Amino acid sequence: MTVSERPGGIVGGEEWEDLAVRVIRGLAMDGPRRASSGHSGTAMALAPLAHVLFSRVMTLDPDDPTWPDRDRFVLSAGHASILQYSMLHLTGYRVSLDDLRDFRRLGSITPGHPERGVTPGVEVTTGPLAQGFANAVGMAISERYLRATHGAELCDHRTWVIVGDGCLEEGLSHEAASLAGHLGLGRLVCIYDDNKITIDGPTSLALDDDAAGRFRAYGWQVVEVGEKPNDLDAIESALREAAADGSRPSLVILKTRIGWPSERFTDTKEAHGTPFPPEEIAATKERMGLPPEVDFFVPEEVLASYRTTLEPGREARAAWSERVQAAGEAGVRYLAQISGDVSAALEAPDPDFEVGGSVATRVAFGKCLAHSATILPSLMAGGADLTANTGTELSGAVVQGERTPEGTQLHYGIREHGMGAVMTGMAVHGGVVPVGGTFFVFSDYMRGAIRVAALSDAHVIYAFTHDSIGVGEDGPTHQPIEQLASLRAMPGLSVVRPADAFECAQAWRLALQADGPVALILSRQNLPALQETKDRAAEGVAKGGYVLATRGEGSPQLVLAATGSEVSLAIEAADMLAAEGITTRVVSLPCLEWFGQLEAAERSSVIPADLPVLSVEAASTFGWAAWADQSVGIDRFGVSAPGPEAFAHLGVTVERVVTEARRLLGSPLGPRRQRA
Repeated sequence: MTVSERPGGIVGGEEWEDLAVRVIRGLAMDGPRRASSGHSGTAMALAPLAHVLFSRVMTLDPDDPTWPDRDRFVLSAGHASILQYSMLHLTGYRVSLDDLRDFRRLGSITPGHPERGVTPGVEVTTGPLAQGFANAVGMAISERYLRATHGAELCDHRTWVIVGDGCLEEGLSHEAASLAGHLGLGRLVCIYDDNKITIDGPTSLALDDDAAGRFRAYGWQVVEVGEKPNDLDAIESALREAAADGSRPSLVILKTRIGWPSERFTDTKEAHGTPFPPEEIAATKERMGLPPEVDFFVPEEVLASYRTTLEPGREARAAWSERVQAAGEAGVRYLAQISGDVSAALEAPDPDFEVGGSVATRVAFGKCLAHSATILPSLMAGGADLTANTGTELSGAVVQGERTPEGTQLHYGIREHGMGAVMTGMAVHGGVVPVGGTFFVFSDYMRGAIRVAALSDAHVIYAFTHDSIGVGEDGPTHQPIEQLASLRAMPGLSVVRPADAFECAQAWRLALQADGPVALILSRQNLPALQETKDRAAEGVAKGGYVLATRGEGSPQLVLAATGSEVSLAIEAADMLAAEGITTRVVSLPCLEWFGQLEAAERSSVIPADLPVLSVEAASTFGWAAWADQSVGIDRFGVSAPGPEAFAHLGVTVERVVTEARRLLGSPLGPRRQRA
């Protein structure tokens, strides 16, 4: 039996490559079987593609998995993670055979779906379908921008992404693919695993799309390999053809058979998410010429052969390092930008704001962003068709586009989810700090992308404006109510709602320095710039909460805790209460996450356990029970009316706060203080 005739074998390669592909298929069955969960079929079908990518096509160096000019690889079909882990092991990344044996186990570096920061060689967190595809679009944007502004000598690589039927069904893929085609991202190559199987069954149950026609309509190059999933040379030729078109992103369509060469599970939905039973694994291995009794079979000859394929990558990294050094100061600047250095912007003074002036925090944010953008080349800002409305319009900036790859103004179009996921890819690529804006209520459209950014610790800055019923006449469809509580519930995301221009300037500084994503929640309506925030925000905002003012004589009897536009309202209420002889402390809590991370004693110095606390926020009161005994908020949808009328109608007023404060002072000890 020849190599090409062997069930499970390949064509177009050397004999060691045939064995390597069979080894990958064996690992694809063994990992999920040992874990009693996982997805074997896709990994088995894509073994030849993965082999070609990692050994013939991509420029990588496992000895330095994060060197800046490496090719980026994204497995958007993250359920096939055993495939990526197997390739990382075989090609010399710090992923051992024992790590493969620990697939999906607690504490392993081979979790159920790829996670950034957990496994060497994994670039992004994938699994929610189409997120990785959109992340790859963002990576390609960052690469092109850096190449345009620093030169191909310092930045010259490609982004490769594998997607499945599920990725292309998700609406997010339409948004991201449309944007990529418009931008002409020629260094982006997407390989579509067209196996026509989903968990429910054949894709024909719900899908009749012409993927090739769709992507051509987006402006992509489409390369159709056809039914040659085991032809290494045909796959390589298609990938190189795709990569050669520098003016358009490329889609390579590869028709595969999920679960092949298993006799029982090929082309079945069971191959998608069900570990193969031991007897079928043994039978399939025997058909492929692998020892059926050996789990995680990786012969030394395969490892040794893969190691020889690494030399071009090592040589490329060494040559790049020499070019960076030869570039002198230009090389130093490039490395600083890639590393995320924002010190130049932090050393610059804040824009001037006048105490007593009236400015919306979205406007104050826009001034801060524009000021930093003149200093920091890594900033790339844009909005989902709302750049001017959200403060993300950079006056005079070049628009990022096919003919102007050096542009820092990025128009995402009306694609909130696409914007969010693309920004994550831009951030994790390195060298770009993406800032994206939309109305706060539409953060719901991009919640999936925000969650992945939080999981990935991606340095993304969201500018969510029109943050309350102050939106006014646009009404309840545009007035956020539950969004603050919803985003505050998300681990890893800092949600900051500044009270005025002075707090906004400090929030911007902190967002620039953050390790993960930050959501700035900004007002449409003008807010008074307070003397108290000017004096205290520089220290207070970083803590998430601080004592802003005390009104009245003697020790405080009550705490009013507020955020955003309601802080100035709370100060007015405190003045009225002081006139009645009630000494009131006003606390600004711009970021509950940061405040909650303080030591208990420091929190108590701001919100004492023995004082009644009334929270004031024009949003859902959900979550405030941890900090307040009672709340003035809005636990219903808004109304269509001018902003001041909406606030009055829904009871977010100075008079309401004063009334509730009096009532609270006469109440028994609340549950918050009992817990404290």
